[in-house]
Amino acid sequence: MSLRVAFISVVPSPYQRDLFRALAARAEVELSVFYLEAAAPDSPWPEKALANYESILRGTWLRRGAARCHVNWPLPKLRDYDVVVMNTLMSLTGQWLMRTRLRGRAWIFWGERLGRGGALHAALAAPLHRAAGIASIGTFAERDYRERFPEPRHFRIPYYCDLGAFLTAPRRVREDGRVVFLFCGQMIARKGVDLLLAAFQRLGRNARLLLVGREAELPAILAPLPSAVRERCVYAGFQPPEELPRFFAQADVFVLPSRYDGWGVVVNQALGAGLPVVCSDMVGAGYDLVEDEVNGLKFRAGDADSLAEKMARFVSEPEIIGQWGAASRTKAHEWTPEVGATKWVEAFQAVLAK
Repeated sequence: MSLRVAFISVVPSPYQRDLFRALAARAEVELSVFYLEAAAPDSPWPEKALANYESILRGTWLRRGAARCHVNWPLPKLRDYDVVVMNTLMSLTGQWLMRTRLRGRAWIFWGERLGRGGALHAALAAPLHRAAGIASIGTFAERDYRERFPEPRHFRIPYYCDLGAFLTAPRRVREDGRVVFLFCGQMIARKGVDLLLAAFQRLGRNARLLLVGREAELPAILAPLPSAVRERCVYAGFQPPEELPRFFAQADVFVLPSRYDGWGVVVNQALGAGLPVVCSDMVGAGYDLVEDEVNGLKFRAGDADSLAEKMARFVSEPEIIGQWGAASRTKAHEWTPEVGATKWVEAFQAVLAK
């Protein structure tokens, strides 16, 4: 008999949908996925047709500061499911479900590391003490959840996405002696783009920088740089997901210098592309996907000097690019959606057996 499982998530994001496809293919799972909205107003992802197990809930949202709080009605009949997975904490819909409809039922919260935003945030997180399980998106999050919410069962289930196109794209052949560093993401201070450019300008003429993502604050960040440094930077703009393997294949090293990133799926993609990774110690994916001196390096978040030192290794020791890149690609084979689906089935069985 199959397990009837419902996921409540916010929007149809590509990295979650890869996992959902793999989970829906499991014979022991009957999957339904409910999204609070079809797309966020500033969504970077093109809308794609929904699968037969996916649906968009009717509703609206209210703004509270920088956050959007969703309100949806009517809600699905969750009593028809064996396990419910909540991937939303801040929405009014999620709060209502966790505090009423899911009381006494088997439900799992799935999320990145939570902030510690005072009394209001603590009140919003309070239902997690009553969850049957918490599925943390990586080691970075799991440590915090285990400390703050000791009552539920704990599982580590990060993002597993389809890396097929990255794995098959050929790596760049380095014949010009130059090292191409790649950043992919929104050009904002939280992502550490200002730190990246400050570090990059110290590397000399053999370094190049390829920037891919929404422009956001980039013009202001680039403005103070000397023209000679800007000439070594290429901004390719926002690219749809299916185009990203082509840009990753043009690079030698991937850099994610975020001041904070709960996970960072671009690190999964960098592994698939066979790239060494430099990331800050506040990037969640770095704790699970980046092994120092094996397939990359980590630096102190917010420290441009530390970042410059790590990036300079690849300019002064270019032989490690191929070695560490090969290690990344080997690791990528362990991060398929099918592996993630297996972890979810194990979590469902564990909370139901409790």
